Amino acid sequence: MDDLIGTNQSTIEAGDAGNPRTHLIIPDTQAKPGVPTDHLGWIGQYIVDRKPDVIVHLGDHADMESLSSYDVGKASFEGRRYVADIDAANDAFDVLCKPLDEFNAMKREHKHAQYLPDRHITLGNHEHRITRAADCDPKLVGLLQLEHLNYAGHGYQVHDFLQPVCVDGIWYAHFWANPMSGRPYGGNAASRLKQIGHTFVMGHQQTLDYAVRFLPGTGAQQFGLVAGACYLHDEDYKGPQGNAHWRGVIMLHEVDGDGSADPMFVSLDYLCRKYEGVRLSKFTARRF
Repeated sequence: MDDLIGTNQSTIEAGDAGNPRTHLIIPDTQAKPGVPTDHLGWIGQYIVDRKPDVIVHLGDHADMESLSSYDVGKASFEGRRYVADIDAANDAFDVLCKPLDEFNAMKREHKHAQYLPDRHITLGNHEHRITRAADCDPKLVGLLQLEHLNYAGHGYQVHDFLQPVCVDGIWYAHFWANPMSGRPYGGNAASRLKQIGHTFVMGHQQTLDYAVRFLPGTGAQQFGLVAGACYLHDEDYKGPQGNAHWRGVIMLHEVDGDGSADPMFVSLDYLCRKYEGVRLSKFTARRF
């Protein structure tokens, strides 16, 4: 397990077995110029309404399409700009954090206790495009930097790409990589759980996959969760069939430090009905 996790892992133990906590997981939000951000406001309000103890964003909030190595030379690449990507990502993160900021401003005004959950973001391969571009072209060092993103300014602890972080016994990373290849483990959640060997949560893949197992003779429970989509737009590269996948957030209940939890899947359709009063399909048809 030491080889798998590496030497840069972070461990945050803020809960205790006598007082289980709740974690709100936000999968990849893929913010970029021209895509809707209404859902981020719904998630932000859901956070204020439900008040989880911990918020973990799984990364790839900033899409950074201007730095995509896959699209260079294509007609679709024309017009992309780094500054526009940064502005779109920061504006979208502002939308996500606005309900909490306003809630705490009201609490401060009335001299009441603020709601200050632990907040983490595990940077994804899309944010890593910034670091990779600077590494490949040294004259860009200092001009392209992760600090242009406003995550830390909103109170989020930023974890490097592929640096695992353990919060209350739950291990998070944007994806879990095979130490021999550096590429994501293949297979379903059950297969990955066996390979990784401990409870894990990851984003990266536009799917929802969950597996749980109990260790014989111990009663211990471990689970694996893959959830990589939390956005309203469709991705052109996935085609008309590839965009038919689950999108939403996940609330982990009964997190008590031993790697077990009870997940509750909260779809964007549910959040749309809760905060807009209509089904998501009707809202998007009317709004966009």
